[in-house]
Amino acid sequence: MSKAQFHALAPFVALGVFILAHFFHGQAWIVGLGGLTILVAVMTAVHHAEVVAHRVGEPYGALILALAVTAIEVALIISMMLQGEGGEHATLTRDAIFATIM
Repeated sequence: MSKAQFHALAPFVALGVFILAHFFHGQAWIVGLGGLTILVAVMTAVHHAEVVAHRVGEPYGALILALAVTAIEVALIISMMLQGEGGEHATLTRDAIFATIM
């Protein structure tokens, strides 16, 4: 499998693991597979952002990379917020998102 095929296939594999996690919720193997999948999906998204940034050029390329990383961080923080019961993580998450954007 070439590098381009891997980067094109990774988001679909992540979607498949997400669907599997719905059916096997809480099992240790799906948690480990989910963590590995999140890592690969984030690295693939950053790779795509780097390719676009390289094509666009210097002033806008850095902005594209910064926005991509910020979007990934906010998505991960929001997923942590949704795991809390009764809003116990809401304040921490709100502050973390504010710090990420700033």
